[in-house]
Amino acid sequence: MERSVMIVEDEESIRKFVKINLDRAGYKVLEASSGEEGIEIASREKLDIVVLDVMLPGIDGFEVCKKLRADHPHLGIIMLTAKSQDIDKIMGLEYGTDDYMTKPFNPTELVLRLKSLERRLEPEKEGNSLTMEFKPFRIDVYSRQFYKNDLEIELTPTEFSIAKLFIENPGKAFKRDEILNHVWGVDFVGDSKIVDVNIRRLRSKIEEDSSQPSFIETVWGVGYRWKSKD
Repeated sequence: MERSVMIVEDEESIRKFVKINLDRAGYKVLEASSGEEGIEIASREKLDIVVLDVMLPGIDGFEVCKKLRADHPHLGIIMLTAKSQDIDKIMGLEYGTDDYMTKPFNPTELVLRLKSLERRLEPEKEGNSLTMEFKPFRIDVYSRQFYKNDLEIELTPTEFSIAKLFIENPGKAFKRDEILNHVWGVDFVGDSKIVDVNIRRLRSKIEEDSSQPSFIETVWGVGYRWKSKD
């Protein structure tokens, strides 16, 4: 299935460079030169992934990300930043980004990141087990929907993949690198803090008190685990 990717980047040379490489990789590519244009395109086109620059004229990439995430919770979003400070990466993730890349970047790496994100967007094939339960949670794997007490909680593709990994393996302590390999893929090149930020965001959605989590436990010196039933 051909995936549809929108590039939101005000620098035409970068936008065209990315488009050429994504065209070659077999993606249907749409372009936006501003955040406002990107939001408008997303409102009328069926998109799978957005490659979003932070520094944009008008509303910046963080605000665009926040708007896209609110209107299209299952959309994959990769943030591009020219800055290398952790705070910029973390801010992007807090707004709902699935991944980030620092400019300048290798277009081959961007394609690998897109492929990794695609795997998180893919529903399970029919015939596989379609639901998993760990009360009060239920996951519909085929439609990629997550419920708590039968009320749906909107998760990003990355948050859903992490929750599914945990619920499939209750009581198992995962190192950050193991979570990266399972969710982002073994080809991921980046900061493992991306795991911590997504865990923090997932906790804020599913825990009664994210500062004292009842489900996603921190295993000091190791990583995280889903608390097994008593």
